[in-house]
Amino acid sequence: MLANKTCVVTGASRGIGRAIAEELGTHGAQVVVNYRSSEEAAYEVADTVKDAGGEAIPVQADVSNLDEVHEMAETTREEFGAANVLVNNAGLTVDKKFENMTREDWDRVMEVNLGGVFNCTKAYFEDIRDAEGGRLINISSVVGQQGNYGQANYATTKSGLFGFTRTIALELAHENSTANCVAPGFVMTDMLETVPERVQEKILDRIPLNRFATTDDVAGIVRFLASDDSSYMTGQVLAVNGGMEW
Repeated sequence: MLANKTCVVTGASRGIGRAIAEELGTHGAQVVVNYRSSEEAAYEVADTVKDAGGEAIPVQADVSNLDEVHEMAETTREEFGAANVLVNNAGLTVDKKFENMTREDWDRVMEVNLGGVFNCTKAYFEDIRDAEGGRLINISSVVGQQGNYGQANYATTKSGLFGFTRTIALELAHENSTANCVAPGFVMTDMLETVPERVQEKILDRIPLNRFATTDDVAGIVRFLASDDSSYMTGQVLAVNGGMEW
């Protein structure tokens, strides 16, 4: 399904990013497994793809550093050629009630969650624009749609991706390339494991399907968006949240 497509996945050493990289790689893509500091985990992801018959390389880059992102783009082109698909997944949280949030807490999340998306999209924009059916896929969150207590900075960045995605979709459309956004609900990752059980139970009460998402639930949607099957879909936000209202 994704044969001969070069896919770049940021923040791909764990969680949702790891599942996406493995999903794309096992369906024929050549995958750039981006990581910031988890080198061993990134190599494990690349090995998983290779064991399934695909191709993958781990590439270190802090997405908030434009120079490092440009170096990653050059490595991508040297190894696999121009990128066909960019998945902006990397992000972080610094959770505090707004009254306790410092400007440094705010800026750090902005630098990674929005600044990193700008940097990566900028570095790969011409690749995606000029590809035959290029794909930009931004990973947002239900928190960007609903807000969330103690996450003013994170929710703002995830909401900002909606406007960014729709705008880039318009700018790419005349070249038949697309931009879409995936907004997962609460996913079983390391981040969710840190949430107290009583809070998890309250969250489950808000989910009609009565379960948290798996990383594979999200990765399958990304694979669809990366494929030719999604060629007439652009500028959309796909809510993968088990039926939560927003």
